[in-house]
Amino acid sequence: MVLQLNLGKLCNLTCVHCHVNAGPNRKEIMDTATIDRVIDWQVSARLQTVDLTGGAPEMNPDFRRLIDALRKIDPKGRIIDRCNLSILLQPGFEGLAEFLADRHVEVVASLPCYELENVDQQRGEGVYDESIRALKLLNDLGYGSSPVLELNLVYNPVGPTLPPDQADLESDYKEALSDRFGVVFNNLFTITNMPIARFRSQLIREARLDEYNELLLNSFNSRTIDGLMCRDTLSVDWQGRLFDCDFNQMLNLPLSGPGDSFLWDCNPQLLAGAPIHVDQHCFGCTAGAGSSCGGSLES
Repeated sequence: MVLQLNLGKLCNLTCVHCHVNAGPNRKEIMDTATIDRVIDWQVSARLQTVDLTGGAPEMNPDFRRLIDALRKIDPKGRIIDRCNLSILLQPGFEGLAEFLADRHVEVVASLPCYELENVDQQRGEGVYDESIRALKLLNDLGYGSSPVLELNLVYNPVGPTLPPDQADLESDYKEALSDRFGVVFNNLFTITNMPIARFRSQLIREARLDEYNELLLNSFNSRTIDGLMCRDTLSVDWQGRLFDCDFNQMLNLPLSGPGDSFLWDCNPQLLAGAPIHVDQHCFGCTAGAGSSCGGSLES
Protein backbone atom coordinates (compact mmCIF):
# COMPACT_ATOMS: atom_id res chain seq x y z
CA MET A 1 0.00 0.00 0.00
CA VAL A 2 1.14 3.55 -0.80
CA LEU A 3 0.88 6.46 1.63
CA GLN A 4 0.52 9.60 -0.49
CA LEU A 5 0.82 12.84 1.46
CA ASN A 6 -0.24 16.18 0.00
CA LEU A 7 1.95 18.59 1.96
CA GLY A 8 0.02 21.64 0.78
CA LYS A 9 -1.17 23.64 -2.20
CA LEU A 10 1.65 26.18 -2.09
CA CYS A 11 3.73 26.13 -5.29
CA ASN A 12 6.17 28.40 -7.10
CA LEU A 13 4.38 27.66 -10.41
CA THR A 14 0.81 28.09 -11.67
CA CYS A 15 0.44 25.38 -14.33
CA VAL A 16 -2.65 25.49 -16.55
CA HIS A 17 -3.32 21.74 -16.18
CA CYS A 18 -2.93 21.63 -12.38
CA HIS A 19 -5.71 19.62 -10.72
CA VAL A 20 -4.68 21.02 -7.33
CA ASN A 21 -5.10 24.69 -8.31
CA ALA A 22 -1.70 25.14 -6.67
CA GLY A 23 0.18 28.42 -6.80
CA PRO A 24 2.30 30.97 -4.94
CA ASN A 25 -0.68 32.49 -3.10
CA ARG A 26 -2.21 29.31 -1.67
CA LYS A 27 -2.25 29.17 2.12
CA GLU A 28 -3.23 25.52 2.66
CA ILE A 29 -0.21 23.69 4.04
CA MET A 30 0.31 20.68 6.30
CA ASP A 31 1.39 22.09 9.66
CA THR A 32 3.98 20.74 12.06
CA ALA A 33 1.45 19.12 14.39
CA THR A 34 -0.18 17.21 11.54
CA ILE A 35 3.17 16.07 10.18
CA ASP A 36 4.10 14.81 13.64
CA ARG A 37 0.87 12.77 13.76
CA VAL A 38 1.65 11.34 10.31
CA ILE A 39 5.14 10.35 11.48
CA ASP A 40 3.75 8.70 14.63
CA TRP A 41 1.23 6.75 12.53
CA GLN A 42 3.91 5.56 10.11
CA VAL A 43 6.02 4.26 13.02
CA SER A 44 3.31 1.63 13.55
CA ALA A 45 1.93 1.21 10.04
CA ARG A 46 5.29 1.09 8.21
CA LEU A 47 3.89 1.32 4.70
CA GLN A 48 6.64 0.53 2.21
CA THR A 49 6.11 3.58 -0.03
CA VAL A 50 5.59 7.20 1.02
CA ASP A 51 4.74 9.53 -1.86
CA LEU A 52 5.14 13.27 -1.18
CA THR A 53 3.18 15.66 -3.36
CA GLY A 54 1.68 19.15 -3.39
CA GLY A 55 1.77 21.92 -4.74
CA ALA A 56 5.47 21.88 -4.47
CA PRO A 57 5.95 19.58 -1.46
CA GLU A 58 9.45 20.97 -0.93
CA MET A 59 7.94 24.35 0.04
CA ASN A 60 6.51 22.87 3.22
CA PRO A 61 8.82 24.08 6.03
CA ASP A 62 8.88 20.56 7.53
CA PHE A 63 9.72 18.80 4.25
CA ARG A 64 13.30 17.87 5.12
CA ARG A 65 12.44 16.96 8.72
CA LEU A 66 9.69 14.67 7.48
CA ILE A 67 12.02 12.86 5.10
CA ASP A 68 14.63 12.41 7.82
CA ALA A 69 11.96 10.97 10.13
CA LEU A 70 10.69 8.59 7.42
CA ARG A 71 14.24 7.47 6.68
CA LYS A 72 14.81 6.79 10.38
CA ILE A 73 11.62 4.68 10.54
CA ASP A 74 12.58 2.66 7.47
CA PRO A 75 16.15 3.14 6.18
CA LYS A 76 15.36 1.18 3.01
CA GLY A 77 11.78 2.32 2.43
CA ARG A 78 10.71 4.00 -0.79
CA ILE A 79 10.25 7.76 -0.52
CA ILE A 80 9.03 9.66 -3.59
CA ASP A 81 9.29 13.42 -4.11
CA ARG A 82 6.94 14.71 -6.84
CA CYS A 83 9.06 17.63 -7.93
CA ASN A 84 8.39 20.38 -10.47
CA LEU A 85 12.19 20.67 -11.04
CA SER A 86 12.28 24.49 -11.04
CA ILE A 87 11.94 24.54 -7.24
CA LEU A 88 15.46 23.06 -6.99
CA LEU A 89 16.86 26.34 -8.35
CA GLN A 90 14.85 28.83 -6.30
CA PRO A 91 16.40 31.05 -3.59
CA GLY A 92 15.99 29.47 -0.20
CA PHE A 93 16.17 25.93 -1.56
CA GLU A 94 19.92 25.69 -1.97
CA GLY A 95 21.23 22.19 -1.33
CA LEU A 96 17.80 20.60 -1.81
CA ALA A 97 18.92 18.35 -4.65
CA GLU A 98 21.91 17.20 -2.61
CA PHE A 99 19.61 16.53 0.36
CA LEU A 100 17.35 14.31 -1.76
CA ALA A 101 20.31 12.40 -3.15
CA ASP A 102 21.85 11.87 0.28
CA ARG A 103 18.56 10.39 1.57
CA HIS A 104 18.05 8.25 -1.55
CA VAL A 105 14.71 9.92 -2.33
CA GLU A 106 13.20 8.93 -5.67
CA VAL A 107 12.41 12.00 -7.79
CA VAL A 108 9.33 12.00 -10.01
CA ALA A 109 9.70 15.18 -12.01
CA SER A 110 7.12 16.92 -14.17
CA LEU A 111 8.32 17.72 -17.68
CA PRO A 112 5.21 17.80 -19.90
CA CYS A 113 7.22 17.81 -23.12
CA TYR A 114 10.80 17.75 -24.40
CA GLU A 115 10.07 20.87 -26.48
CA LEU A 116 10.45 24.35 -24.97
CA GLU A 117 7.28 25.83 -26.46
CA ASN A 118 4.94 23.20 -25.03
CA VAL A 119 6.46 23.29 -21.54
CA ASP A 120 6.41 27.09 -21.25
CA GLN A 121 2.86 27.18 -22.61
CA GLN A 122 1.69 24.81 -19.87
CA ARG A 123 3.91 25.85 -16.96
CA GLY A 124 5.07 29.43 -17.58
CA GLU A 125 7.78 31.29 -19.49
CA GLY A 126 11.31 30.17 -18.66
CA VAL A 127 10.26 26.96 -16.87
CA TYR A 128 11.66 24.71 -19.60
CA ASP A 129 15.17 26.16 -19.27
CA GLU A 130 14.97 25.89 -15.47
CA SER A 131 13.81 22.29 -15.78
CA ILE A 132 16.77 21.34 -17.96
CA ARG A 133 19.18 23.00 -15.55
CA ALA A 134 17.60 21.11 -12.65
CA LEU A 135 17.78 17.81 -14.54
CA LYS A 136 21.49 18.37 -15.19
CA LEU A 137 21.99 19.09 -11.49
CA LEU A 138 20.23 15.84 -10.58
CA ASN A 139 22.28 13.92 -13.17
CA ASP A 140 25.49 15.34 -11.70
CA LEU A 141 24.46 13.88 -8.34
CA GLY A 142 23.89 10.45 -9.87
CA TYR A 143 20.16 10.59 -10.52
CA GLY A 144 19.23 8.57 -13.57
CA SER A 145 22.42 6.50 -13.48
CA SER A 146 22.89 5.28 -9.88
CA PRO A 147 20.70 2.28 -8.93
CA VAL A 148 19.71 4.03 -5.69
CA LEU A 149 18.86 7.41 -7.25
CA GLU A 150 15.87 6.93 -9.51
CA LEU A 151 14.73 9.81 -11.69
CA ASN A 152 11.39 9.49 -13.49
CA LEU A 153 9.72 12.12 -15.66
CA VAL A 154 6.02 12.86 -16.05
CA TYR A 155 4.25 13.81 -19.27
CA ASN A 156 0.85 15.51 -19.40
CA PRO A 157 -0.88 16.41 -22.69
CA VAL A 158 -0.95 20.14 -23.39
CA GLY A 159 -4.67 20.04 -24.27
CA PRO A 160 -7.78 17.85 -24.08
CA THR A 161 -6.29 14.70 -25.60
CA LEU A 162 -5.16 11.33 -24.29
CA PRO A 163 -1.45 10.67 -23.83
CA PRO A 164 0.33 8.81 -26.65
CA ASP A 165 1.88 5.38 -26.14
CA GLN A 166 4.10 5.60 -23.06
CA ALA A 167 6.93 3.38 -24.32
CA ASP A 168 7.19 5.18 -27.65
CA LEU A 169 7.11 8.61 -26.02
CA GLU A 170 9.73 7.56 -23.46
CA SER A 171 12.04 6.62 -26.31
CA ASP A 172 11.49 10.03 -27.92
CA TYR A 173 12.14 11.82 -24.61
CA LYS A 174 15.35 9.91 -23.96
CA GLU A 175 16.69 10.55 -27.44
CA ALA A 176 15.83 14.26 -27.43
CA LEU A 177 17.08 15.05 -23.92
CA SER A 178 20.26 13.02 -24.35
CA ASP A 179 21.15 14.45 -27.76
CA ARG A 180 20.40 18.07 -26.88
CA PHE A 181 21.49 18.30 -23.25
CA GLY A 182 23.15 15.03 -22.19
CA VAL A 183 20.27 14.43 -19.75
CA VAL A 184 19.42 10.86 -18.69
CA PHE A 185 16.50 9.49 -16.67
CA ASN A 186 14.96 6.13 -15.80
CA ASN A 187 11.30 6.07 -16.85
CA LEU A 188 8.62 8.29 -18.35
CA PHE A 189 5.13 8.29 -16.84
CA THR A 190 2.26 9.45 -19.05
CA ILE A 191 -0.65 10.86 -17.04
CA THR A 192 -4.04 11.92 -18.36
CA ASN A 193 -5.21 15.44 -17.52
CA MET A 194 -8.22 15.28 -15.21
CA PRO A 195 -11.23 17.50 -15.97
CA ILE A 196 -11.19 19.11 -12.54
CA ALA A 197 -9.94 22.34 -10.97
CA ARG A 198 -7.78 24.57 -13.21
CA PHE A 199 -7.86 22.28 -16.25
CA ARG A 200 -11.65 22.06 -15.99
CA SER A 201 -11.83 25.86 -15.97
CA GLN A 202 -9.71 25.97 -19.12
CA LEU A 203 -12.00 23.45 -20.83
CA ILE A 204 -15.04 25.52 -19.89
CA ARG A 205 -13.46 28.69 -21.27
CA GLU A 206 -12.74 26.88 -24.54
CA ALA A 207 -16.23 25.27 -24.57
CA ARG A 208 -14.60 21.81 -24.73
CA LEU A 209 -15.57 20.25 -21.38
CA ASP A 210 -18.37 18.09 -22.80
CA GLU A 211 -16.14 17.05 -25.70
CA TYR A 212 -13.34 15.99 -23.35
CA ASN A 213 -15.65 14.13 -20.98
CA GLU A 214 -17.09 12.28 -23.96
CA LEU A 215 -13.58 11.35 -25.11
CA LEU A 216 -12.77 9.89 -21.69
CA LEU A 217 -16.05 7.99 -21.53
CA ASN A 218 -15.74 6.57 -25.05
CA SER A 219 -12.13 5.54 -24.34
CA PHE A 220 -13.01 3.46 -21.26
CA ASN A 221 -10.77 0.40 -20.95
CA SER A 222 -11.92 -2.24 -18.45
CA ARG A 223 -8.44 -3.79 -18.41
CA THR A 224 -7.14 -0.78 -16.45
CA ILE A 225 -9.37 -1.42 -13.43
CA ASP A 226 -7.05 -3.74 -11.50
CA GLY A 227 -4.18 -1.25 -11.67
CA LEU A 228 -6.00 1.90 -10.55
CA MET A 229 -4.12 3.80 -7.85
CA CYS A 230 -7.27 4.17 -5.72
CA ARG A 231 -7.06 0.42 -5.05
CA ASP A 232 -3.73 0.56 -3.19
CA THR A 233 -3.24 4.19 -2.12
CA LEU A 234 -4.07 6.13 1.02
CA SER A 235 -4.30 9.76 -0.10
CA VAL A 236 -3.90 12.26 2.75
CA ASP A 237 -4.65 15.96 2.43
CA TRP A 238 -2.88 18.85 4.18
CA GLN A 239 -5.24 18.49 7.16
CA GLY A 240 -4.65 14.75 7.56
CA ARG A 241 -7.99 13.66 6.04
CA LEU A 242 -8.16 10.44 4.03
CA PHE A 243 -9.22 9.99 0.41
CA ASP A 244 -9.13 7.20 -2.17
CA CYS A 245 -6.90 9.24 -4.50
CA ASP A 246 -5.43 12.68 -5.05
CA PHE A 247 -8.19 13.61 -7.50
CA ASN A 248 -10.98 12.75 -5.04
CA GLN A 249 -9.06 14.79 -2.50
CA MET A 250 -9.23 17.88 -4.70
CA LEU A 251 -12.97 17.33 -5.22
CA ASN A 252 -13.49 16.82 -1.47
CA LEU A 253 -14.81 13.29 -1.94
CA PRO A 254 -13.55 11.54 1.23
CA LEU A 255 -13.42 7.84 1.93
CA SER A 256 -16.86 6.28 1.95
CA GLY A 257 -18.39 6.27 5.42
CA PRO A 258 -19.80 8.69 7.97
CA GLY A 259 -17.89 11.87 8.78
CA ASP A 260 -14.29 12.80 8.09
CA SER A 261 -11.68 10.06 8.35
CA PHE A 262 -8.17 11.02 9.44
CA LEU A 263 -5.01 9.05 8.88
CA TRP A 264 -4.29 8.57 12.57
CA ASP A 265 -7.71 6.95 13.03
CA CYS A 266 -7.09 4.49 10.20
CA ASN A 267 -6.07 0.85 10.28
CA PRO A 268 -4.97 0.19 6.67
CA GLN A 269 -5.56 -3.55 7.03
CA LEU A 270 -9.28 -2.88 7.54
CA LEU A 271 -9.58 -1.02 4.22
CA ALA A 272 -9.18 -4.14 2.08
CA GLY A 273 -12.34 -4.53 0.02
CA ALA A 274 -13.79 -1.21 1.20
CA PRO A 275 -15.90 0.71 -1.37
CA ILE A 276 -14.16 3.39 -3.43
CA HIS A 277 -15.77 6.79 -3.99
CA VAL A 278 -16.20 7.19 -7.76
CA ASP A 279 -17.59 9.91 -10.02
CA GLN A 280 -17.41 11.03 -13.65
CA HIS A 281 -13.78 12.18 -13.42
CA CYS A 282 -12.73 8.57 -12.76
CA PHE A 283 -13.06 7.90 -16.49
CA GLY A 284 -9.82 9.90 -16.80
CA CYS A 285 -7.90 7.08 -15.13
CA THR A 286 -9.59 4.33 -17.17
CA ALA A 287 -9.32 5.93 -20.62
CA GLY A 288 -7.06 4.42 -23.27
CA ALA A 289 -4.01 2.79 -21.70
CA GLY A 290 -5.09 4.04 -18.29
CA SER A 291 -3.47 6.57 -16.01
CA SER A 292 -2.03 6.55 -12.51
CA CYS A 293 0.66 8.30 -10.51
CA GLY A 294 3.00 5.67 -11.95
CA GLY A 295 1.99 6.28 -15.54
CA SER A 296 -0.05 4.19 -17.95
CA LEU A 297 -1.64 0.97 -16.72
CA GLU A 298 -1.47 -1.02 -19.95
CA SER A 299 1.27 -1.27 -22.53
